Amino acid sequence: MKLAIAAFTDRGEALAKRLGAPVTRIGGNVSLADWTAARFADSDALLFVGAAGIAVRAIAPHLKSKATDPAVLVADETGRFVIPILSGHLGGANALAEEIAAKLQATAVITTATDLRGVFAVDLWAKTQGMTVLQPERIKRVSAKLLAGETVAVDCPFPVEGEPPEGVRIGSEADVIVSVRPEASGALQLVPRCLTLGIGCRRGVSAEQIETVFRRFCFERRVLPEAISAAASIDRKRDETGLLKFCECRGWPVRFFTADALKATEGSFAPSDFVCETVGVDNVCERSAVCASGGEILEKKYASDGVTFAIAVTQPELDWSW
Repeated sequence: MKLAIAAFTDRGEALAKRLGAPVTRIGGNVSLADWTAARFADSDALLFVGAAGIAVRAIAPHLKSKATDPAVLVADETGRFVIPILSGHLGGANALAEEIAAKLQATAVITTATDLRGVFAVDLWAKTQGMTVLQPERIKRVSAKLLAGETVAVDCPFPVEGEPPEGVRIGSEADVIVSVRPEASGALQLVPRCLTLGIGCRRGVSAEQIETVFRRFCFERRVLPEAISAAASIDRKRDETGLLKFCECRGWPVRFFTADALKATEGSFAPSDFVCETVGVDNVCERSAVCASGGEILEKKYASDGVTFAIAVTQPELDWSW
């Protein structure tokens, strides 16, 4: 995690330097408000070595969502306590507090009810399994049922290794749904990142054009973009600026394959004589998705405005650890 530390006194600064992360001394020419705004945007975690009230007031204008806010912690300048105050599970503040406390020989003060009572934490499970929480505001509903001693149902089409924890069962009419497609129920939805997007495009198409077709593709085929972890195409598109920018904006690594490698990919694909004459293989989007993922086609070729998409799926490796 990219940790940024703010200290307010000599003693606090000396303590912070023991953690081996960049330390900023607040005061003088360094504004707490400016530092907090910048670090909230570019850091995974913020540690304030000082009073908790100072930290709370500093971060208040920047709070957006528990799914996106960085971890925020406070440590007193004597090094007695480390307290996570924001994004304990999804942001990793609780785990980081334990780690920092061990380094400082301090006490981590964990206040999250599910942690204190050893109850299954669905948001922490999602983070551990690499899944995206689609509606973070629904986490509290699931946690409340578990803390009340009730059972929650998880609907998951993929196998999950091990036995469900206490209070959790696999079943329908679920409180939690694991899916790569949008669900209309009021359940909390978790999205595994198990899809690979294959892309084909005509020369010179812009990133904005690709994005427009992609959104239409996801809507019409009922696929959640959050489930996509990577993209792929033919090596002739390696220098295609629009494709590269589109993937960069989405945060996806993109792999490129030769025509021969794509032709050798096994499976049933929608052939195109025009594509074969142009790039040397009868299908780019479907073949590249399968070639990159080693999986199988989930969504076949979709073509619009000079762009083609297809999606391959691999089975996510899930277990009940959290």
